[in-house]
Amino acid sequence: MKIEIWSDIVCPFCYIGKRKFEIALAAFPARDKVEIEWRSFQLDPSMENIPGKSVHAYLAERKGCSIEEAMDMNNMMSNVAKEVGLNYNFDIAVINNTLNAHRLLHFAKSKGLQSALKERLFHAYYTEGKDVSDIVSLSDLASEIGLNKVEVSEMLASDIYKNEVELDQYYAEQVGARGVPFFVFNNKYAVSGAQPPEMFSEVLEKVWKDENPNIIDTEITGAICGPEGNCD
Repeated sequence: MKIEIWSDIVCPFCYIGKRKFEIALAAFPARDKVEIEWRSFQLDPSMENIPGKSVHAYLAERKGCSIEEAMDMNNMMSNVAKEVGLNYNFDIAVINNTLNAHRLLHFAKSKGLQSALKERLFHAYYTEGKDVSDIVSLSDLASEIGLNKVEVSEMLASDIYKNEVELDQYYAEQVGARGVPFFVFNNKYAVSGAQPPEMFSEVLEKVWKDENPNIIDTEITGAICGPEGNCD
């Protein structure tokens, strides 16, 4: 089973949705048969770092509300994150463009480390206040999960994987993803948003049964006879 997940590093519901999906996946009997691919989705491709500008101020501008109201919204989001064991520190979060982070995720995919990097980037942004656009910062984070620091730095200094990021954005439009997180199961079923683990479990089971109609999940065993004539 292949699951494609469109998300952005600076999307608070994306990290929460990741955790809720992982809870469901951990309880899924065929989890070792699941392939996960992280797709790029930039919520604000024009975003730039403005020294001294907080996430609260940025959200207030986007929502057309006061700083106080934006802080209240972020506090509510932090409480939602805590429900799945995540610690959001919006006060130290660094606003910046996520193109480099998405390019790095494509590079990590080529090395079989995409999921590990995705988790590291989320934690770096929401908990540690790391700049997930800065080449030095990204190179350090990448090396922590096993990627070659020199290779990462050279890749980020170029335009490699920019087209792949743009293609992911295009594919998102084709599959109807108007926001993130957005999960597509076997290119057939879609789940939008940070749904409860029970919802993800339901979809996982449905897709698995659709693709494996002859597999019976539960068997009640009694006295039987085998094709060789043995009865026990």
